[in-house]
Amino acid sequence: MSKTIDFISLGCSKNLVDSEMLMGLFEANGYQCTHDSDDPQGEIVVVNTCGFINDAKEESINTILEFAQAKTEGLIEKLFVMGCLSERYLAELEAEIPEVDGWYGKFNYKQLLHDISQSPSAIEKYHRHITTPPHYTYIKISEGCDRHCAYCAIPLITGKHQSRPMEEILDEVRHLVGQGVKEFNVIAQELTYYGVDIDGKQHIAELIERMADIKGVEWIRLHYAYPTHFPWALLRVIREKRNVCNYLDIALQHISDRMLDRMKRHVTKQETYDLVERLRSEVPGIHLRTTLMVGFPGETEEDFEELLAFTKWARFERMGAFAYSEEEGTYSEQHYEDDVPEEVKQQRLDKLMRIQQRISAEIEAEKIGTIQRVIIDRQEGDYYVGRTEFCSPEVDPEVLIPVSEKELTIGAFYPVRITDSEEFDLYATTITY
Repeated sequence: MSKTIDFISLGCSKNLVDSEMLMGLFEANGYQCTHDSDDPQGEIVVVNTCGFINDAKEESINTILEFAQAKTEGLIEKLFVMGCLSERYLAELEAEIPEVDGWYGKFNYKQLLHDISQSPSAIEKYHRHITTPPHYTYIKISEGCDRHCAYCAIPLITGKHQSRPMEEILDEVRHLVGQGVKEFNVIAQELTYYGVDIDGKQHIAELIERMADIKGVEWIRLHYAYPTHFPWALLRVIREKRNVCNYLDIALQHISDRMLDRMKRHVTKQETYDLVERLRSEVPGIHLRTTLMVGFPGETEEDFEELLAFTKWARFERMGAFAYSEEEGTYSEQHYEDDVPEEVKQQRLDKLMRIQQRISAEIEAEKIGTIQRVIIDRQEGDYYVGRTEFCSPEVDPEVLIPVSEKELTIGAFYPVRITDSEEFDLYATTITY
């Protein structure tokens, strides 16, 4: 069998970490791995699937079918599937797509190495094939979720919240720093719950503070916080530690008390307003990323108008939004009628995003004339493309710096002056002190 394996990773950054871990295991055992290749050349393909919402499930199934056809045509020899979709729908998928040689879920995917190589050698614990640019990566601190929001299928797929041991996480960060990683995007389905399953206490502030003290860690950015029982000690760490970015990704979903109750979010409208105010008060200049939902069962025009008013008041620096999609097995699928017409959902989504785009453009324009520290991710045509601490990779605005100015090093930090802005990008010039 070929020693080249092509990995196709779909879905979120948490999935990406799993792919990287498995690629590292294979490479340590003599295999060559590629990731998301436009033209896979190996005889083995591994598809890491997403099963979160209908669009993601459809993309995963179409990708599997594409490679199943390639196998039928003799273009590849073996096809394996792992991840959230096969964790949730294993029996159905095995019956429907017999061309797949092996199915693995969210947690047993390392068995694939044993099944292919027969006798894998012992390897270093934190060996990962980093698929991102080598100066940044993602650190997953837990699996699963105990929140059980009415619309969400994640607990059905990943089970209860399981925190990784703190020393294990810190050792992985040290290892990656030794490999040249400077920026760490901390991810979890619910990072503020970190540690509760171990001793009943939230330990996210301690973890991030200890991570920030590791020499060589330049940036730490936090993703996927939850508004209920927010660990306020974390704000001191963000405020005081130079290398913890003034950035927090905290999904709020809605603001109407009716909707929050029906969504089983265990937070109220007033508590949400108070939370946003306190975040901004205790960490001046913090950039908040959130996710909002429209069209949840029972959402009225009055509920939606409350959401619009909240969006205008909060002025989130970063915001994503989506229309409710009924997910099999969730509380809302079992107990509510999906009664908001699709065209109404889309109209509400479009209106919400138009407001947010205007807010985002105004906030980015306010940066013109300021000096920002940026990390350079890549060169594209006539520009170097970088990011400030307020910008997470791939989802947030980027900073464009003319190549003609001076030669910059990919993965290095530079002070720049922002000279102009567009809806999704900033323009800058390098400065010297």
